[in-house]
Amino acid sequence: MGYTKYLSPVLSNVEIAPGFFDIRLETPQVEQTGAGQFYQILCDGKPLRRPISVCGFDKEKNILRMVYQVRGEGTAWLSGVKPGQVLDLLGPLGHGFSVKGAQNPVFVGGGIGTPPLLGTAALCGGQADAILGYRTADAAILLEDFEKICRKVYTATDDGSLGHHGLVTDLLSRRLEEGPCDLVCACGPTPMLKAVADMTVGRGIKCQVSLEQRMGCGIGACVCCVCKVGDPKDPDTIRHAQVCRYGPVINAKEVIW
Repeated sequence: MGYTKYLSPVLSNVEIAPGFFDIRLETPQVEQTGAGQFYQILCDGKPLRRPISVCGFDKEKNILRMVYQVRGEGTAWLSGVKPGQVLDLLGPLGHGFSVKGAQNPVFVGGGIGTPPLLGTAALCGGQADAILGYRTADAAILLEDFEKICRKVYTATDDGSLGHHGLVTDLLSRRLEEGPCDLVCACGPTPMLKAVADMTVGRGIKCQVSLEQRMGCGIGACVCCVCKVGDPKDPDTIRHAQVCRYGPVINAKEVIW
């Protein structure tokens, strides 16, 4: 899949929860962008770009939306960017989610893993359910966005301040018992992804997971974001694949956890 480097004007950059920002840019790269892909953003004074997942896009207006969390110096600088400034983008990169043919998809997100799911859920014509987990109610981002496009939205928090007091996998287990599900798309912490994969693959439900790894180049050249993929029953098929290039979205059956 092709990608380009482009200077994109910032339209807005708003804090939507403590430490979480919603940034929107104008760029013609949106035309070739798919849900679940990501962009590498050049942050001032930093030699390595920061990978930020696509949250949504408007291809008619060339508007790209990304939601990110401040986790270090690069994203801290990004949080101070003002409308009218120009950012250096490289992308779109990686492979995203595919919901083609899914009749009853369920999206499972944890924390900052929720934004990459929004653009994909929007493609499901209101037939998707979402299960979203957060540390606390104060960190519950994008709830209204998901409620507008999903049939039903379930929430869980670590401290019980919003929705179910516990794990998203508790809610997923309940949802799978309540009705049909032919696809699960998940993004979040690795332990969560592994648990979701175990629950779905064992039931014969298709599952796609968006993996998060530390990235350097974002285009498969530096080989620092690898993960093991293959058939665990056939050692000859197991290999190391670059998450930035082979993923970040991968069939859960292929991931060697």
